Amino acid sequence: MTDYPLSAELAAFVRQTLSYTGADDSIQGLRDSYERMCQAFTPPCPRGLVVQDVPLAGVPLRLYHPDRPPPADGWPWLLYLHGGGWVVGGLHSHAFITAHLASELQVLVIAVDYRLAPEHPFPAAFDDSLAVWRALEQGLAPIPLDRQRRAVMGDSAGGNLAAALCLALRDAAEPLPGAQVLVYPGLGGDADLPSRRQCADAPLLSSSDLEGFQSLYLPGPEPHSPYARPLLAQDFSNLPPAFIALAAFDPLRDDGACYHQRLLAAGVSSELYPGQGLVHGCLRARGLAAEVDALYDALLHHLRQCLRAPELSIRTPGAQATP
Repeated sequence: MTDYPLSAELAAFVRQTLSYTGADDSIQGLRDSYERMCQAFTPPCPRGLVVQDVPLAGVPLRLYHPDRPPPADGWPWLLYLHGGGWVVGGLHSHAFITAHLASELQVLVIAVDYRLAPEHPFPAAFDDSLAVWRALEQGLAPIPLDRQRRAVMGDSAGGNLAAALCLALRDAAEPLPGAQVLVYPGLGGDADLPSRRQCADAPLLSSSDLEGFQSLYLPGPEPHSPYARPLLAQDFSNLPPAFIALAAFDPLRDDGACYHQRLLAAGVSSELYPGQGLVHGCLRARGLAAEVDALYDALLHHLRQCLRAPELSIRTPGAQATP
């Protein structure tokens, strides 16, 4: 097994995370052990937030926003798409970050409980994400939204869905998010990318784990839709500005790096965070490891700019991006 040079703090986080792995390797067993792990790393909800569960477009959502009247133009908002290999996770699994972002940024964060594979393979999760975004754009949310200050964010499989959402909106000539924020995203890169080999047995996500999740989300003959595998897109122009955070010890590392390069080549602004010393799934280690806290600082800095700066307001396909 490869020796990954993790800090003592991050190595301890990895050991604690793995301690929740159960003997039951069925889909339900996987979900149950994942839920136990998530509960262990979810702090109490920050004070001063309103949390409400609502359905929209037939999809369950959880809304987090400050406990005060909305701004005159409505809440600046962030649509959050959770990770979990398209197979595990939901509204509870990522409360550790959705509540934190709403509190730190003083904005509305909308978490999406999209359908999971293998019961609902592609395009179910993608369709749910797109349906929610369109319903929000149509003004169907139960609280007022700012039409100019909004972004989409996702980690791992959620990063895949966030990138696919942007591609679909661009292709349909619909208004785009002000930014796409992707954290160690799985974007359907080739199986022979260097990171697949170099990080084949990486902590918390191995290359074989990745293949297993992908086979459940994309069963049967290999789909060639860029909405399933965004790196298959032929055109990367006129997409929202991106912030892409990698984990150095992650078989998905090169997916994010390739997407970054293709955005830049197409004239789209993209910022890459290399994630030195990080592993896949490390967002839960906030407050436990300095390198993860540095990642959060970078994410919060970028999101503050996205949700406050007028130059990142509504963009439509054809708008000029600055590399």
